[in-house]
Amino acid sequence: QVQLVESGGGLVQAGDSLRLSCAASGRTFRLDAMGWFRQAPGKEREFVASISESGGNTYYAESMKGRLTISRDSAKNTVYLQMTSLKPEDTAVYYCAAAYGRSLLRADYWGQGTQVTVSS
Repeated sequence: QVQLVESGGGLVQAGDSLRLSCAASGRTFRLDAMGWFRQAPGKEREFVASISESGGNTYYAESMKGRLTISRDSAKNTVYLQMTSLKPEDTAVYYCAAAYGRSLLRADYWGQGTQVTVSS
């Protein structure tokens, strides 16, 4: 089993930056893709960003590309999401996800989520 714990969410103003962290623990040695999804009120959960085990491959949602940087510290089993120029429409619960495979669309584990609220 793998446990994912997110941190770094909060209330910010439009235009601000925020960095989310996700620490993995447990049987992490087989994990490959890690990353983030988000879910806004009344909307479905959507993909945000992912990164491969080596960190060599990163993927971003088109709607947020240019404002995101995902990184990974394998020694700490932690993945980070740096978000800049935040907009009110970025308000959502952000979930960390991890997969044994290369695609995060088939995530094996999920965190509990961290709230990000962007005020105008």
